[in-house]
Amino acid sequence: MPIDTSNERHAQQNLPGIDLEFGSSDHSFTYNGNNYTREYCVNDLRNTAEDFPQRRITRDFYRRNANVPERVWIHFFGTFQEFIRQAGLNYTRYENRIRNNIARNAANDPIRDISEERKNYGGLYLRENNRRFKTAVIASDLHDIECDPFFLRVFVDTVQRIQPEVIVLGGDVFDFPEFGRYEVDPREWDVVGRIRAGHQICSSLRYAAPESQIDLIEGNHEARMLKHLSNVSPSMRAVLSDLHEMDTRKLLKLDDYEVNYVAQADLQTFTDSQLKREISKNYRIYCNSFLGHHFPEARSLGLPGVNGHHHKHVVWSEYNVNIGSYEWHQLGAGHVRQAPYCDGAKWQNGFIIANVDTHNRYTNFDYVDVGATFAVSGGQFYYREEAEIIKSITDEIAIKNSVNTTTDIITQI
Repeated sequence: MPIDTSNERHAQQNLPGIDLEFGSSDHSFTYNGNNYTREYCVNDLRNTAEDFPQRRITRDFYRRNANVPERVWIHFFGTFQEFIRQAGLNYTRYENRIRNNIARNAANDPIRDISEERKNYGGLYLRENNRRFKTAVIASDLHDIECDPFFLRVFVDTVQRIQPEVIVLGGDVFDFPEFGRYEVDPREWDVVGRIRAGHQICSSLRYAAPESQIDLIEGNHEARMLKHLSNVSPSMRAVLSDLHEMDTRKLLKLDDYEVNYVAQADLQTFTDSQLKREISKNYRIYCNSFLGHHFPEARSLGLPGVNGHHHKHVVWSEYNVNIGSYEWHQLGAGHVRQAPYCDGAKWQNGFIIANVDTHNRYTNFDYVDVGATFAVSGGQFYYREEAEIIKSITDEIAIKNSVNTTTDIITQI
């Protein structure tokens, strides 16, 4: 049966009469007595597109207007998308990959300025002195409005009594669940309230210790917020910048409370794992003796130190030939021990006091466990007040009392 050549643009002349099986690697295919080639199929698709310049050539449209049966072009190209690509009517896979890579990198362009700008904030308000013995008070993961009020009172009062050379906030002072990885009921979002709560924490510390250096080491929550502000909300960033002269420095009120923002991570990343690797670059070495970091991986860097992030107190004993045996502490959090996205009851609250002999590079750590009912910091006892009792604490005390009652009964028996 000859091919219909009524449309001369789609006609193919002098086709060889070769009968090939479906899936053959040859360049022609026989179907219903007609021979077709790849070139004929491609030309027919191109001509169809030229005949209907205002139409998008879909599979169904081509089926109704073409001279090539569907079985034929499937034999040569497999999918209609590939058929379109081979005809030059769409980008090839390689071209699409290049275009997608360009798009991904272009999407990161708005964050470049913020990423580079904040790297200069780590040395805004350094406080140097020549004392041999120095003290740092270090806390992590306060999470703005989620901060346990009893923890915050003990922490701030300890700072006020000690007047340390350095106060280190080891990341996640701000929570920003709106930009986080965990699902949170959007009705509970309160970006402004959370930012103000973070400001209040810094304000309380500055008031308690006017001469202390305050360092905020960027954690994953701060990094995600800044990345989101640039990548997902560029129009909002532009409004804040143009109308209110707002940048990261003013957003976090670093100048108001004389806070150093320690951040060396490149925020121009594509995945969470890449971002985590970058955040691992955010740390500071104090007195050439110990290190403050947000992630526990930093304990492999060969110095005593502390990290946060996991909300659980863990101590590792390490050794370095240059400084001997030393400790690495993972801190408990300032976050209340409850959360909608995990079992917060398994967390712990606490912070640490680091005393350093700068001559011998020796660091003595004094961990302060902030418990359900009381805490002891530097010999000072603190008791949780009624206004500082939250549901998770009430549940924990009830369980302990229940266990004690059961034990007493068993003992009596």
